[in-house]
Amino acid sequence: MLDEVTQEKTKKIAREILQMSKNKLLVNLRFLDMALSRLTPEPDPEHTTSCATDGKVFLYDPKHILSAFRVEEDLMTRNYLHTVFHCVFKHMFVNTLINAELWDIACDIAVESVINDLKFDYLTTLRSGQQEQFLEGFKGEIKMLSAEKIYRFLLDKRLPQKSIDALRMLFKADDHFLWYLTDEQKAAQGIPGYCNQSSVEGGGAGFLFVDRAELIDDWTGIGELMRVDIETFGKQRGTEAGLLTQNLREVNRERYDYTEFLKKFAVRGEIMKINPDEFDYNYYTYGLNLYENMPLIEPLEYKDVKAIRDFVIAIDTSGSTSGELVQKFVQKTYNILKSAESFFTKINLHIIQCDAAIQEDVKITSQEEFDAYLKNMKIHGLGGTDFRPVFSYVNSLVDIGEFANLKGLIYLTDGYGAFPAKKPDYETAFVFIDDEPNNYNVPAWAIKLVLRSNEI
Repeated sequence: MLDEVTQEKTKKIAREILQMSKNKLLVNLRFLDMALSRLTPEPDPEHTTSCATDGKVFLYDPKHILSAFRVEEDLMTRNYLHTVFHCVFKHMFVNTLINAELWDIACDIAVESVINDLKFDYLTTLRSGQQEQFLEGFKGEIKMLSAEKIYRFLLDKRLPQKSIDALRMLFKADDHFLWYLTDEQKAAQGIPGYCNQSSVEGGGAGFLFVDRAELIDDWTGIGELMRVDIETFGKQRGTEAGLLTQNLREVNRERYDYTEFLKKFAVRGEIMKINPDEFDYNYYTYGLNLYENMPLIEPLEYKDVKAIRDFVIAIDTSGSTSGELVQKFVQKTYNILKSAESFFTKINLHIIQCDAAIQEDVKITSQEEFDAYLKNMKIHGLGGTDFRPVFSYVNSLVDIGEFANLKGLIYLTDGYGAFPAKKPDYETAFVFIDDEPNNYNVPAWAIKLVLRSNEI
């Protein structure tokens, strides 16, 4: 009986410590109100010896809360913020990983670096100094300390296991096992807050599974609202809360599918191909049965599909966009164009290299010519950047009838140059390949697409 009483007292005190931690965070970081209220706290010493979350529930061991509070009064406040930031940065919503252990460490490093960057006295713990010392050297290797960049760095670095274990000890503040379980697995293991549909219909406690996409959308919205609120928060405190803002921008940065993007420039035309969508097998087989080898309706021979005939790829050959990056971009574009139903039988593709003047224009009319171009491709120019010569040149090609129906022009560039004052008659997209957050300006009539090097 005494043991049960002790357990209840432990749970009660742990809840009070958690609530005190939340209140302290809300007083100092008001932009966290939605994030802190999104998680459902559940005492669960059976599955965690510290605390854990999946973006929906917050599991914790009451004894761990008390012991952490005894060691350092504000340790649980920091650890709770650590877990909430995992949700805000959507660290648990991963699909495939080469190394889950390194991903866990990368996420912990990213979160702890953000907390240290806030520079609140009550968030400073005994190991904060050690973390700062390590991060100082780390910043020389990585420009922005986001989980994705740290993870890629750790993968490339191939650290010995001893060093990996040391990093885990230095930055770990919670458990991540929930990240890698499905809702069904959580229900099967008895994770608090999860149940099957049948148990609810039968009057069981708990709540239904939350759609993963819906949960991601919730945290994306919370992160976006936080980013907006931080601007006001920063003015009040005289700081920009820089690393937190950068991470919010990075994690909520829209990911682009270049393949789908390129299809926007497609034009319609007929390709000799059976169209199964308009073919009625009932009449066809009925004719075969009634007249033996005489079908009533022949299959349609033409299918109206989207494909590319006239297109321009412009390459800014100033120093910042030269070399291997350009070749990768052209290769990527080529791979998309040559995919099924992307090319008409005859194409008219111009690949133009330009810095401050036109350096080269290669006309491609077949896949064979494209293969030959890629094989012998050389970068010309490496001077200043001016976008206007390309548009003037392409406009002159249109005037002389070089293009039957020029749908679009894609311009690979670093973004620093003079733009035409007038909108061209064809769609134009400026593509930037940049691994760091930058605000590129393009004219109102142009489309802006920012890709990461790993997306190329």
